[in-house]
Amino acid sequence: MSGEHPELDELQAAYKDAVEAWISAIRKEEALASVNHDVAEVDAWEAAHFEEDDMRSKVKDAKAKYEDALREKFFGF
Repeated sequence: MSGEHPELDELQAAYKDAVEAWISAIRKEEALASVNHDVAEVDAWEAAHFEEDDMRSKVKDAKAKYEDALREKFFGF
């Protein structure tokens, strides 16, 4: 991050934070998928999947906002 474009720095940081949260959600789901399951654990695993999917959506949204800002900076649209 350069500091020359604080709005881009902020969008880039938001994107990177979203990716880190997504990675954490993936690891949580993977950990739950790697053990023997009883009914409660299956429910937790399923909930972790939905959390991972939600985090993925947030990453895609943050990425789109950052890409749009870069297009505006470099191409004017």
